[in-house]
Amino acid sequence: MAAVKRKFIDWEKTAKNLKLLRLNNFELRRFVCGELNRDSGNCEGNCDACTFDMDHSISQSELSKVFNVSESMVVNWENNKSRPQLDDLIFYSQICKIDLYKVVVFAD
Repeated sequence: MAAVKRKFIDWEKTAKNLKLLRLNNFELRRFVCGELNRDSGNCEGNCDACTFDMDHSISQSELSKVFNVSESMVVNWENNKSRPQLDDLIFYSQICKIDLYKVVVFAD
């Protein structure tokens, strides 16, 4: 039987990944745009025909609204001052449409 080794999360690298995803993930931008604009009536629901400028990054404030947390919480996640809950990490990876293991970095 193969030995099972416990893995530990490298929270500093994981925090950097969260920031990079917020700044440069089209799927995250698309999701946040829809979430923030659908309720205000500014979203038609057809993302392919949308004229919203998707070339800009999502702000920490916008992301905090989607996660229903304070903006300072998102800042703290990205600066490794606090750790997101597992369900937040799973949700983050789902809306970015990437595997959770590409968000969470394990220490060697």
